[in-house]
Order: sequence, then C-alpha cells, then structure tokens
Amino acid sequence: MSSARGNAASPVNPGAMAKEVLVIKLSALGDFVLALGAMRAVREFHPSARITLLTTPPYEEFAKTCPYFDVVETDGRPEGLKATNALLSRLRKARYDIIYDFQTSGRTRNYYSVLSRSGKAPLWSGHHEKAAYFHDNPARATMHSIDRLAEQLEVAGLAPQGRWLGKGGPFPDLGWVRPKLGDPPRLSPAYFGIQKPYMLLIPGASEHREAKRWPIENYAELAKRIADLGITPVVIGGKAESAIAQELMKREPRVKSLVTRTDLFQIVTLAETAVFVVGNDTGPMHMATIAGAPGIALFALTESNPDHSAPRGPKTVIVNSAPTLKELSVDDVWQSVRALGIAPG
Repeated sequence: MSSARGNAASPVNPGAMAKEVLVIKLSALGDFVLALGAMRAVREFHPSARITLLTTPPYEEFAKTCPYFDVVETDGRPEGLKATNALLSRLRKARYDIIYDFQTSGRTRNYYSVLSRSGKAPLWSGHHEKAAYFHDNPARATMHSIDRLAEQLEVAGLAPQGRWLGKGGPFPDLGWVRPKLGDPPRLSPAYFGIQKPYMLLIPGASEHREAKRWPIENYAELAKRIADLGITPVVIGGKAESAIAQELMKREPRVKSLVTRTDLFQIVTLAETAVFVVGNDTGPMHMATIAGAPGIALFALTESNPDHSAPRGPKTVIVNSAPTLKELSVDDVWQSVRALGIAPG
C-alpha cells in the first residue's frame, strides 16, 4: 500500500491533549458506514476531547446514537451564502484543535480554504495541499474507502506503530447498535412479521446508476430458488425500490417486502440474523455485510476496479462474471449461494 506522508514539517497531532475535535462526513450512506472505523480511531486517539460530527440530516439519529461523537451538527451542506457563512463562522469560533475531513470533496476543501484565510489555519487532516496532514497519494481516488481513510489517518499520526498493514486498518463496527438501543422489539424480525430463516434482497442502487441494478426478473428467479429452500426472501430499500418490491412479490408471492419500513438501525439488526444477503452496490448492502451477514455483492466486469466500492464484510463474495449486470445470470449468483454452503450442491 503506497502512501505519501503529507507535508514534511507536519506538526505533532495533539492526541490525548486535544479538547475540541471535528469530524466531517456528509454522505452517502455506504461511504458514511465505511468511515465508521476511521471515526472510532479518532475517538480512541482523542479520549478526552469533545468530538463533533458535521454531517447531513439523513444521518442525524444514527450518528447521535453512535458512541464516537459528543455533538452532531447536520448543516454540513448549507444552501445559500448566508447559511454557508453562518456555518463557517461557527467552525471558526469553535477553535477546534484538529479537524478530520473524511468527505474530502470540493465543498470541504473550500471550507478549509476559507478557515485558513481568517488567521491561524486549523490543524486539518484531508486532501488539501496546505493542510497540516495532507493525504496526497495520487491513487487515492481509486482506493477503497477503508484503505483511503487508513492512509489519511496514518499521515495524521493515528496508526499504531505508524501504519496499518494490508487491510488491517480501521474496519467499521456496528456491534454497538443493539446495546446502545437496549434491544427493543422493533429490532427483531418478528416485529415485521418475519420468521427465521430469512435472507435479505437489496435490489436498489443510486437513482443515477441504473446500470448497477441487476434485472428484476433475475431477482425474481433467485427469490424463487431461495424460497424453495424454505428461506424467506425479504426485500429492503427506500421509496425508489417500491415498484421493484411490488413486482417481485407479484412474480414470487413468497417474497416479503420491508421497503420504506426500515431505519438504519433495523437494517443492521435484520442483517445480523439473516442467513445471507444479496444486493447491488448500495449503502444498505455495505451496512448488511459489515453487520456480519454473509453477502453476495453483484458487480459487472466493466467495473475497472470493483474493490474500489465493494462491500467488505467478513463473509462477502463479489460476483462479477459478466460484462454488464444485465448479462449476469441467475446461475452465476446461485453458484455463490452454494459456495456459502446454503444451497444444495
């Protein structure tokens, strides 16, 4: 794993002496979940600090429950000049000892540029050439999020013995969800009328990435084979997947739909007790595999580097045996189901 090491004269990270720390992570769901390992590393490195997360409204409840933050602010993408100036004024007055930019977008680069003009620049970890801890690896745009954030934290001095080796970096952990919430009934599959054994189908993808959706007829055939094994196929997703879920239930009546009915916590706990999960490259798929469900993630061969965005749970199989997802057959996916030891050989 190659990494540039930031500015030659980078100051010493305040570490345990820090009192005020800011973490910036605005979206999207998959990226937010993949950053949880890096967020935990920040919490452990600054044990006495008040750590603030700057994010956006969809992640407010999840972040406020997460044990890594003391304060959660959700105006990380202000609309209009007045709101932007208000945000920057607040960040300036907070006098953070160090800011970790895990979004590293043009927007957050601009935040640093403005803050650094107003006097003493804050200690900043991110992708800005004037930052104290500049992650300038030229390959960073094609790295998996976990690996990229590991290197970014290495530059800022957070890695044990100076480096995380291979893929042993700050891996996300969702084991805090159930204990933090007290394991209420709504976290059980029975709350939704779902009986074990069941599996999760995640047929969605970003609205602008239609090519990353496996055809609905393939999901329907897969659901039939799964139901024939006595395992209930359960579809999860957002509003955009409502029509897909309805069509799947029409084609295979044994399919159950929880589309639009699950929050982020319920996705985690449903995945914890699912037999396995099959899905496209989408945020809930990342959550499900990190939560521990054996996962089959669907990619096309035309993805030049599927590991760039692939789910990286402990028991995840990447299926990318066809040029496009439309050409990825049910048999290809079924072979991976067999490899998990679920279907008969």
